[in-house]
Amino acid sequence: MGQDRVGILLNSSMYRGIPQRKTGQESISNYEEAARANGFIPCFLRIGDMDTERNRSIAYVKSGYDYVRMTIPTPKVIHNRALYRDSSVHRKLRSLATQGIYIFNANNRYGKNIIHRLLQDDPQLRDYLPDTAEATPESLHNMMLKYEDLILKPVRGSVGHGIMRLQRDHLGWKLTHPAKARRGWITDRIGRDSLPAWLHRQFIQTPYLVQERIPLAEYESRPLDLRVTVQRGALGTWGITGMFIKIAPQSSFLSNISKGGCPYPVQLLTQCIPARLVPTALYHVEMLSLSIARYLSSRLPLLADLGIDIGLTLDGQPYFIECNGRDQRYGFRKAGLTDIWKETYQRPMDFARYLYDHNQSEMIESLSKTR
Repeated sequence: MGQDRVGILLNSSMYRGIPQRKTGQESISNYEEAARANGFIPCFLRIGDMDTERNRSIAYVKSGYDYVRMTIPTPKVIHNRALYRDSSVHRKLRSLATQGIYIFNANNRYGKNIIHRLLQDDPQLRDYLPDTAEATPESLHNMMLKYEDLILKPVRGSVGHGIMRLQRDHLGWKLTHPAKARRGWITDRIGRDSLPAWLHRQFIQTPYLVQERIPLAEYESRPLDLRVTVQRGALGTWGITGMFIKIAPQSSFLSNISKGGCPYPVQLLTQCIPARLVPTALYHVEMLSLSIARYLSSRLPLLADLGIDIGLTLDGQPYFIECNGRDQRYGFRKAGLTDIWKETYQRPMDFARYLYDHNQSEMIESLSKTR
């Protein structure tokens, strides 16, 4: 078992930093430790170095203290931590799968519209979704008639890029959007029936969703939500690895850590909603997150590692915000939750061992069921 190899697929920029151990927020050492605990040799790959015809790949493998590039048989099981927009890459990943190579989280960037439509199909999950529509001038007008606070988010955006807020106050409507020339926000006054021309162009250039903004619980007047890491582990089933709170910076409505949001342990919730509601609210968040992961994995292939954002109202009611196929795990480390941070690397390697040791045809059939 000690010579079994597991692949970790990275984007080129992160891959190039491996020899100098400059891999940004991704911890290569955590992967090493988790892989060794499962009897694996971890092999760090990038898609351009994988030869589908000869079933060979060039990978970084640790040799003593250094990482060395070497040609190896393509590992039987690979955890995808890279993001790809090119459809040819996904064709290559599918080709590898037909050769008996199991790549989990192969597609980790589904559009927010796709995820919302899938969840909307489940009657048990529908009530946890904010009212949402694909953004057009007409749909935006209709949503402005129904709600006084809206979020506009790009279908394919990540880490909070491009998100805007449209809200009504005693003076009318105002649109808060990212400043292009500097970091921060710009707020423009607009009319309900006279949206800015640049916003019309934005909807044409980049598909957007318009969404009812849930009245989120706050900490010191700063809105918050929860990041819940949901992963498959040693038995192939979904479980909650951990969760933390993300609190928006002052004068912002976004809690994304990349946008200045601050991560905290969930114990802080007792200062944000009535303390007596916290145990029930957290249990509700866990059950909702597990239900979402199980349902999505019954509809989308090869899911195994998700970061789910859940909003909470002041009375502890959870709502689904969005789902991330490449969970930014470093929030646990920043929140001082080091053991859970390491566990977010351990679970995928446990799942890789599960995949490696089970008959693939039986395993794929069993994983396609809701669990």
